[in-house]
Amino acid sequence: MSEIVLDASALIAVLREEPGAAAVEAVLDAAAVSTVNLSEVQAKLVERGTPPDIAWSWLIDLDLDVVDFDAPQAKVAGDLRALTRAQGLSLGDRACLALARGLNLPVVTADHAWAGLEIGVEIRTVR
Repeated sequence: MSEIVLDASALIAVLREEPGAAAVEAVLDAAAVSTVNLSEVQAKLVERGTPPDIAWSWLIDLDLDVVDFDAPQAKVAGDLRALTRAQGLSLGDRACLALARGLNLPVVTADHAWAGLEIGVEIRTVR
């Protein structure tokens, strides 16, 4: 059972051994991720030169609880646009927050722009 939701920046921190990786690694066994964020990480890894099949195998090897992005999450992500526009949150960011809200779980991010958001989701930054 998932206890936390990870955003793309948290996964990238782990896969690229960036600052904050240890804090994310500590919760991987209990983590869920949106299919939107999984796609986002895949794209970033490939964009940075990782062969697509290797990037995907890295993601699959994390053995996360992958949750499909559905219509209720799409509504929440859309609704969050007005509340997060000033911080520049992307659709992927809002999809992550919608999943966390739907599961009533905290979210872990390496993105400082999320700090201080008051949207009904506990946000934990790792750097």
